[in-house]
Amino acid sequence: MRLDAHQHFWAIARGDYGWLTPELTALYRDFGPDDLAPLLAAQGIEGTILVQAAPTVAETRYMLALAAEHEMVKGVVGWVDLEQPDAGEVLSDLAAGGGLVGVRPMIQDIADDDWMLRPALTQALKQVAAQGLVFDALTLPRHLPNLRTLLGRHPDLKVVIDHGSKPQIAAGLFDDWAGDMAELAQTTQACVKLSGLVTEAATDWTTEDLRPYVDHLLETFGPHRMVWGSDWPVCTLASSYAQWCDTTEKLLGTLTQAERAAILGETAMKLYGLDEAR
Repeated sequence: MRLDAHQHFWAIARGDYGWLTPELTALYRDFGPDDLAPLLAAQGIEGTILVQAAPTVAETRYMLALAAEHEMVKGVVGWVDLEQPDAGEVLSDLAAGGGLVGVRPMIQDIADDDWMLRPALTQALKQVAAQGLVFDALTLPRHLPNLRTLLGRHPDLKVVIDHGSKPQIAAGLFDDWAGDMAELAQTTQACVKLSGLVTEAATDWTTEDLRPYVDHLLETFGPHRMVWGSDWPVCTLASSYAQWCDTTEKLLGTLTQAERAAILGETAMKLYGLDEAR
């Protein structure tokens, strides 16, 4: 199965998308399954992972309802307040109806860079691991040393690093990010998402601007620990859906068919346990 392992839906009237303001003109409208379905069909993509865009349990329930109605949504990565004592119970409740495959705290938006290391999260993260859910790490490059520490504490936690941890491509920054990602690849079992890179690049980005970053991820994590996603509709700030798919083809052009199949769907299916979830 070809899978888009990172996309979003939202309804502005819900009112819990604090980051989504009218200044983001292209994104400040509702995006739903009817908008995405023809884009998937045009690329031969059979399913998606729907990822949270608001730090509320209510939005997670909204996404689970959409997943129940639309077969193309194969799993939901939701949100739970991991610092609350009842986080495990909330996770169990959300997972009871099927469809929940992961959780994602919005680490990039949390003021305290050390948040993920707070002792208050320990029990909840153990519950995430025990329930077989994936921890989607929405990190920036500066968070990577702490993420390595966190994974050392929770070796049983299934982790995928969203958007390659958002390297600062437009600024041409590479070395520190590359070193930290290499160490994570070598010392942990984390996977990484090939997604979200176009919005970190300059407005006139080219495939070659992205290539050093993608090549580094391929070299360090390998194709069988990489997961492709679109980050739609956020990606439309810098690229159409079709353009990102075309760029992906160019970036992965030297890989074998088996390696491409892993990145474009098989690894995500295994990581998120989709055979069990659906």
